[in-house]
Amino acid sequence: MKVAAIQMVSGVSLEHNLTQAHELLDQARHAGAELVVLPEYFGFMGARDADKLLLAEPPGVGKMQDFLSNAARELGLWIVGGTLPLATDDPQHAANASLAFDPHGRCVARYDKIHLFRFHDGQRGYDEAAVLQAGERPVAFTLRDRSGTDWRVGLSACYDLRFPELYRLLAADVLVVPAAFTHVTGQAHWEVLLRARAIENQAYVIASAQGGRHENGRQTWGQSMIVDPWGVVLAQQATGLGVVVAELERERLLDVRRRLPALSHRRL
Repeated sequence: MKVAAIQMVSGVSLEHNLTQAHELLDQARHAGAELVVLPEYFGFMGARDADKLLLAEPPGVGKMQDFLSNAARELGLWIVGGTLPLATDDPQHAANASLAFDPHGRCVARYDKIHLFRFHDGQRGYDEAAVLQAGERPVAFTLRDRSGTDWRVGLSACYDLRFPELYRLLAADVLVVPAAFTHVTGQAHWEVLLRARAIENQAYVIASAQGGRHENGRQTWGQSMIVDPWGVVLAQQATGLGVVVAELERERLLDVRRRLPALSHRRL
């Protein structure tokens, strides 16, 4: 099954970002991808964290959700819609939600980001909990590709990458990681964490990132990549807009798990 990780440098205009995302999704389709993953906050990167609340959509209703559904149906793709803000029962906090759509445009899974990023190095500070409500449960869904093969796809987002216990619970064949890693943390940890999650779970990893200098002044690391179950980076792109494509091989997944049956050796 061919898959694609979309890399963006989203700005403050929802319409512009959605137009750009559609062009990249279409490129992925032309490359033969069946599953395409958009980055975290593909629809916008606001000037302030609180801007997420202004664009937060009720579940099932809104421009970003309609866009994902329509694009999946129009292009015949499975799409993991990065993340987008969804309204909660608390008007001061939104959910950072990742939605998966099948080629008929149906939403088949919703995952609310569990781990909320907090970081301060004396110069830059981030605290997602100020405007986001943490999710509470891991989510995976089953994707049947065009050959009739079933893949268990586990959902996660950005800061989740630092918490390996989540990926153990997902017990998936394919792990998706839409992200907007900061330049500082991405430079230090992004690749090593992605390869570690692939190796320890003997699973493919599709990591779609924001990558570049944004209108709001933020700089994200980028380096969207696809990693195989042995930790080999199959394809990647450093920065800027792009579509990273690779082929997932079921036999490769099974062979790694047969040769080194580490998952069956767990004791704790």
